[in-house]
Amino acid sequence: MKIIERSLKSSDGLTLFATEWAPDGKAPTACVALVHGLGEHIGRYHHVAQAFTDAGFAMMGIDLRGHGKSEGPRGHSPSYEQLTKDVSMLIESLRKDFPGLPVFVYGHSMGGNIALYYAIRVRPDVQGFIITSPGLATKNPVPAGKLFLGKVMANIAPSFAMDNGLDLSGLSRDQIVIEKYKNDPLVHGKISAKLAIDMLEAGKFELENASSIDLPLLLMVGSSDRLVDPEKVKLFAKTSKNNVTFKLYENYYHELHNEPEKAEVISTMIDWINNQIK
Repeated sequence: MKIIERSLKSSDGLTLFATEWAPDGKAPTACVALVHGLGEHIGRYHHVAQAFTDAGFAMMGIDLRGHGKSEGPRGHSPSYEQLTKDVSMLIESLRKDFPGLPVFVYGHSMGGNIALYYAIRVRPDVQGFIITSPGLATKNPVPAGKLFLGKVMANIAPSFAMDNGLDLSGLSRDQIVIEKYKNDPLVHGKISAKLAIDMLEAGKFELENASSIDLPLLLMVGSSDRLVDPEKVKLFAKTSKNNVTFKLYENYYHELHNEPEKAEVISTMIDWINNQIK
């Protein structure tokens, strides 16, 4: 596997860290644009990239603004529209490196929320979407006081940072994954008031407009996810069109690609992509 690290400049001038993974010694058959989750970074997907490149795919991701090695206040974005511009930049970078190949967008958790928003709002010219454990709604309702504070601060001090409240024990049934997450210096527990409110509103918008997605979509969630609401993900799948492939993994936690059965989950993604490019 070939690994190239680089910097990309966003439309509003931030430097975003990017990594590209490609098959070694053979031309890829498809490209995957990775959009990671809240508080984390693309380095946590190296094992997914290894499996994808072994299957003949190239993958590229950016540390989202305010995350990982990218610039910006921790856990903050000025708007969801700016995030869609960042995703578009990522896709264009992939296309420059691998012209003519089909492009898929892979979004996890908050990244799944961003990717679905991108699919509905932008209607990009891509081959399809892989969405795992999307943050359409939190598993437990946000406390009224915290929600009120978030709405107020989103207006008067958008970058005001709050604890993101993630239940780390619900990331994976593999305790090693949780310990690595806790000790990862590039992981943080922050979210800005603006991003928090935007993410909640985007989830509602996506549920209301699920039927408007007309691109192939692989949608997956664990039934025991304690970070996002699996019932909302099931509802999204139910109200989408017939080109949605939905998989509910019984008793799996939030990070499907980091569960003990991760090989099966990643293999499902690979098989789905191969079926789309036949």
